[in-house]
Amino acid sequence: MYRNDIRTVITLDAGGTNLVFGAMQAGKFIIEPISLPANAHDLDKCLQTIVSGFSQVIEKLKTKPVAISFAFPGPADYPRGIIGGYLPNFPSFRDGVALGPFLEDKFGIPVFINNDGDLFAYGEALGGMLPEINERLEKAGSQKRYHNLIGYTLGTGLGIGTIINNKLNRGDNSCIETFCLQHNEMHDVIVEDGVSIRAIKRLYGELSGCTDHNLTPRDICEIADGTREGDQKSAQEAFAIFGRTAGSAITVAANLIDGLVVLGGGITAAHKWFMPALLGEMRSKLRTLTGDEVGRIQMNVYNLDDPEEFEMFARGNVKQIKVYGSDRTVPYDTHKRIGVAISKLGANHAVSVGAYSFALNELDKKENIAKKR
Repeated sequence: MYRNDIRTVITLDAGGTNLVFGAMQAGKFIIEPISLPANAHDLDKCLQTIVSGFSQVIEKLKTKPVAISFAFPGPADYPRGIIGGYLPNFPSFRDGVALGPFLEDKFGIPVFINNDGDLFAYGEALGGMLPEINERLEKAGSQKRYHNLIGYTLGTGLGIGTIINNKLNRGDNSCIETFCLQHNEMHDVIVEDGVSIRAIKRLYGELSGCTDHNLTPRDICEIADGTREGDQKSAQEAFAIFGRTAGSAITVAANLIDGLVVLGGGITAAHKWFMPALLGEMRSKLRTLTGDEVGRIQMNVYNLDDPEEFEMFARGNVKQIKVYGSDRTVPYDTHKRIGVAISKLGANHAVSVGAYSFALNELDKKENIAKKR
């Protein structure tokens, strides 16, 4: 278990404005973070900053780190450590940068880079929402256990990570994304334009008629709460529209993955305003051409942060089925269900736990392969 591992891994929180460097041992940070300007528009300066940050961390450590592991936003060939493509926050990387191999040459230790949404989900699967819900189910006396998890980060963009059978699903092209799904109302627009910081700001401006405002989602949430001056009704409606759009995108992933859903990122602080609409969309119905009604998701969807809903989620509907030709019976839970919850770890911490654990697991795999030879 990562919480008992004494190996040290260097981490990085790569943002377009600042790069924050750290080091983890046993799943906890062991030095004060080092923050440096990203210089994201200048490749030479950015790479020099990255090397400087990691070097400063190593100088502070008492033991040699076993690896560098971190998340990087945007498309990449993550298994090979190559960053490139559409990177709004790191434009100097667009033509392709072999960042992993470059850092391995500089520091002489393995380097692991992953998508931030992937590491968020991985951290939640190992030390966050997934084990927490399974422990709560066990305490409630339920036989139900979950092994699949969909992690969504709601912030500057719409990030996703998927865990299947407790393993990180990176895809064949490091390109599992839903930000580019069709918007549920504006069919020629990507869904991220409806589920992001810019979406909340735009929606509030359009609904209130104050399109030149400089409000943040936090400000708009305070307006919705009634603790800040502004158009309260428009603020609440902005989050409701946001929730419906998010719910529509999550529905697609939930139908394909069939697992629990965890939400992280700064906008989740306003969950009381968008969660009812999000859940409503996931629970909504469609119809067939013959007039039959079909759920958009073929499972019941529960808010796992609501005690009453969790009780129904844990209870299920178990009955005994007689085995044909014998007097023996077997339990059969007829209640198919998934649940949605807000991250308790927080997105940044979950990403760090994911990065730390991913590095240790990869090192262990290589060691086991070497032993078998």
